Amino acid sequence: MVGTLPNLSKIALVGCGSALPSQALENKQLSQRVETNDSWIRSRTGIISRRIISKDETLTSLGSIACCSAMEMAGWDPESVDLILLATSTPDDLFGSAPQIQAQIGAKRAAAFDLTAACSGFLFAVITASQFLRTGAMRRALVIGADQLSSWVDWDDRRTCVLFGDGAGAIALEASNSGKEGILGFKMKSDGSRGDCLNLRKTSSHLPLVEEISHQKGVFNPIEMNGKEVYKFAVKEVPAILSELLQATNTDPQALDWLLLHQANQRILDAVADRFSIPYEKVLSNLSNYGNTSAATIPLMLDEAVREGKVKPGNLIATSGFGAGLSWGSALLRWQGPI
Repeated sequence: MVGTLPNLSKIALVGCGSALPSQALENKQLSQRVETNDSWIRSRTGIISRRIISKDETLTSLGSIACCSAMEMAGWDPESVDLILLATSTPDDLFGSAPQIQAQIGAKRAAAFDLTAACSGFLFAVITASQFLRTGAMRRALVIGADQLSSWVDWDDRRTCVLFGDGAGAIALEASNSGKEGILGFKMKSDGSRGDCLNLRKTSSHLPLVEEISHQKGVFNPIEMNGKEVYKFAVKEVPAILSELLQATNTDPQALDWLLLHQANQRILDAVADRFSIPYEKVLSNLSNYGNTSAATIPLMLDEAVREGKVKPGNLIATSGFGAGLSWGSALLRWQGPI
């Protein structure tokens, strides 16, 4: 799917927030569990540490903290929020965790629902929310990316357990008829034929119910990943979709202030930067501290960069999310900050 934006309301990116679990798990500690070491993990992924949700924390609580932080930056009253989208593959409730976040933050007027697209989820959710705002149907939206992959990792599988962590990030979007456009363009793609490369699959046991009728009792297996294929997919498709986006928006890569990619592997980030001759200092990365937090990586990184003063009002950001599904997308964003 390729999207071009109609000339309706502009979208302003006016606030961001994030939340991290209290537990930090470093590579040296992980080597006590599986046969690995700090040097091996760093050289292949760039990861040094990751955060793990504790018994006193939940995905919903992290998402709520991130939302409150984003609303505070934007100067919003919770009851002024019209829409809450939670991008996650690991909700606290399979029926959806967004409504619980809506209740916790006091956004009584907001419609709230979950959206699942794995590591592409946050970007897909931002694009989805922007459509509600652009038409004038809604004015303010909170988009959250949050995942708790620690619950679904096989901690005895050194190929995957070193990669993932937990976290949450949120962004506040507002319809506006003034200032510069905040979402200048986007592209979205999916290829289910390659979905076996990365999955968190349900398996079922068939149990008798009555007479000749049986039912399926479902459980989910741990994350399974073909690392080589996922890497090949990312280094091929991410530059391609970013190139399409930049061409469609008549944007020279050198005009970008920042490149903000899903934080999956430092080698992927470097490869994409090299493809566009973007200096590494313009590539936003916090992968070393948090690992791959799936839908949370982009908003978590954006919030850190804004609060550290790296990303400033008016900055142009090319971003891309990619992962399980397989799904991938890109968007050209302009950070505005509080209006």
